[in-house]
Amino acid sequence: MKINCTDWELALLQKVATAAEKLQTESYLIGGFVRDKLLGRETKDADIVCIGDGIALAKETAKQFRPVPGVDYFKNYGTAHIRIDLSVLKLDTSSEEPGEGNPFDIEFVGARKESYRRDSRNPEVEPGTMQDDQERRDFTINALAISLNKKDYGKLVDPFNGIKDLEDKIIRTPMDPSKTFSDDPLRMMRAIRFATQLGFVIDDTTWQGIKDNASRIRIITQERITDELNKIILAPKPSIGFDLLYKSGLLELIFPQMTDLAGAEYIDGYGHKDNFYHTLQVLDNLAQNSNDLWLRWAAILHDIAKPATKRFEEGHGWTFHGHEVVGGRMVPKIFAKLKLPQHEKMRFVKKMVELHLRPISLTKENITDSAIRRLLFDAGEDFDSLMILCDADITSKNKQKVKRFLENFQLVRQRCKEVEEKDHVRNWQPPVTGELIMETFGIPPSKPVGIIKDALKEAMLDGVIPNTYEAAYEFMLAKATEIGLVPVTKE
Repeated sequence: MKINCTDWELALLQKVATAAEKLQTESYLIGGFVRDKLLGRETKDADIVCIGDGIALAKETAKQFRPVPGVDYFKNYGTAHIRIDLSVLKLDTSSEEPGEGNPFDIEFVGARKESYRRDSRNPEVEPGTMQDDQERRDFTINALAISLNKKDYGKLVDPFNGIKDLEDKIIRTPMDPSKTFSDDPLRMMRAIRFATQLGFVIDDTTWQGIKDNASRIRIITQERITDELNKIILAPKPSIGFDLLYKSGLLELIFPQMTDLAGAEYIDGYGHKDNFYHTLQVLDNLAQNSNDLWLRWAAILHDIAKPATKRFEEGHGWTFHGHEVVGGRMVPKIFAKLKLPQHEKMRFVKKMVELHLRPISLTKENITDSAIRRLLFDAGEDFDSLMILCDADITSKNKQKVKRFLENFQLVRQRCKEVEEKDHVRNWQPPVTGELIMETFGIPPSKPVGIIKDALKEAMLDGVIPNTYEAAYEFMLAKATEIGLVPVTKE
């Protein structure tokens, strides 16, 4: 395998090497940058390890740039970070540079060895050799290093055959997996995340280490767990990661509501689908059409209330009545537990869960303009996202059935487009406002204002009146008379 660095990357690494040589310290490029370059993946940052003071190397490297970038450092951990505007390299091949507004991050650390207490994720750190530092890395493919030293500049340092694991597409720990995962249990989720992102297989011994140490995930903060979970969700095929989390026992510990979806039950010959694997299929379907993390979360949670709403009806089979409503109520609690955003993003996911049955239900009946208008009104600016979710939710082992549903769903899309072009319901604002109602009838904010506004909305959605000011104003006058209001006379 060959590392292909761009001119700006080579220039940048040379500056790090120059700074290390000035300080008379050995330095190495290590970890994700090396791995991704070997795989031909895009890189946005780099890790540098030196035999000595990582903070001093960061400061010396920073001096070579104009203007001098600031250095963020953490003295207790001996780590430092600089963010570089690559336009300062002024290369002839500037088209290759990310350039201003797309900076490159470099992390510096002194080589070290770590030891852990059983009850803590925080390591006890002491200076170490390059071998010590590579042994503390999570996986062989992340322990690969490249020398930046004058005597052997560019030499690959690969003590654990990480290159072979890259070629064979294997995730493996460099040391005993039980110790690796017990020391830092988040590495179990990182193993699954890398397997999902890269399409790799987890080595059998490493996999057994994950299953044996799954309970250790409890000592990791929720924020760090959720960060890894989100990276799995954003992978090209996130079902790989969720299947591994489930089979390892980790999912039960970090997201039990999702494991509750697993399994199918049969009574009197009636069975229902395994809603866990159905959810994974919906998630993969959606991932083909959207990179939106929160829409992917909506796919994960769209059937989350099916276990709570599952009932067996004699002669009919299994039902999940109201699972969209109950599921919507579950979303805020799940977001709070997982330390996900509690405001706009949560409300979006909740809305998607509550509405996900509506478009599909329109394929099973004579579609009235009123039903279409109400869907457009309730979905508002999120209508397109809802339709992507519903499209992904059409799953079956029967390919003809899927084909028929997708064709019917296209008819719903077309009707929605026609009604929207005619009635402009999405993001609807009433032609007659509450302020106008109060001014017309000389009343303060009160129940009658709400009655008129609701009646106007219902009349427009039902097609009783068109979505115009003139029609709405006449309707307002008629409704006001009905409830005993009289317009004020202007002198």
